[in-house]
Amino acid sequence: MLVIRIRTDTIRIPNLTNRIFMVDRLASLLGHFSISARTFQTGPLCGINTLDGSTPYGQLHLLKRGKADVWHGGTKAHSLEEPTLLFYPRPTPHSFLTDSEQGADFVCAHIVFEGGTANPLVSALPACVCIPLRQLPHSVPLLSLLFAEAEASHCGRQTVLDRLFEVILVQLLRELMENGSAQLGLLAGLAHTQLRRAIVAMHEKPEEDWSVERLAKIAGMSRSVFSNQFRDAMGDTPANYLQRWRIGLVQKWLKNGQSLKLIAEEAGYGSEVALSRAFKSQCGLSPMQWLKESQAGK
Repeated sequence: MLVIRIRTDTIRIPNLTNRIFMVDRLASLLGHFSISARTFQTGPLCGINTLDGSTPYGQLHLLKRGKADVWHGGTKAHSLEEPTLLFYPRPTPHSFLTDSEQGADFVCAHIVFEGGTANPLVSALPACVCIPLRQLPHSVPLLSLLFAEAEASHCGRQTVLDRLFEVILVQLLRELMENGSAQLGLLAGLAHTQLRRAIVAMHEKPEEDWSVERLAKIAGMSRSVFSNQFRDAMGDTPANYLQRWRIGLVQKWLKNGQSLKLIAEEAGYGSEVALSRAFKSQCGLSPMQWLKESQAGK
């Protein structure tokens, strides 16, 4: 599977507290944890079609034309009456019920978030997102291109469709941040005009010694106001979020074969001992024990 890493060049200023420009809330996040898509359906679905949630993927469905009822087990969750985007960020059993003769035209892709549960986006996203395409005006050109590519038989069609799905997903993340649909968690924090500065700073430089006072200064808030609003938006304290972000990166780097000494430096821990202590506190295992179990579970 090819993997796209969405990166945006950002201005670097040595003193992070002096940032006055608009931060790119997704650049460092997607730079550390990529998103990948694999298109698996282009065309009509007729009758009952089910995804049982047994694969370690989410799904992004685009209804181009027709109607469909979406079922979660024995409950009808959605009635799709117009072109619609339906997104499941995590493995979720669901079924489509369409007319057995006319069917409904879908283009669908499996979605993989690098890092799995260590990726903060995975837990930040709602269980299901259902949005009519008319409510995504900024995505119209891209959706038109994707639907045209799905109907054609050009060379490289699969690769083009996969990349287009990945870009649509980034645009969807933007929309979820901007429309205020996320009430709690990472997307809610990134939607906050001041908190986002501190969150992005942690994402960009996990190795820094981030005190609450320093993060509050970057956010342009007092320490107490910053701490309270961070907890209200993110559902966690700044220190806890920073540790979870660092440990997620540690898990990724362990899988990539980096040495524990180098990982400790890059993740902001003073020594391998300090890293191991923090890792075990969060994961219940030492880094090497966790890696061994992770590899055994493949």
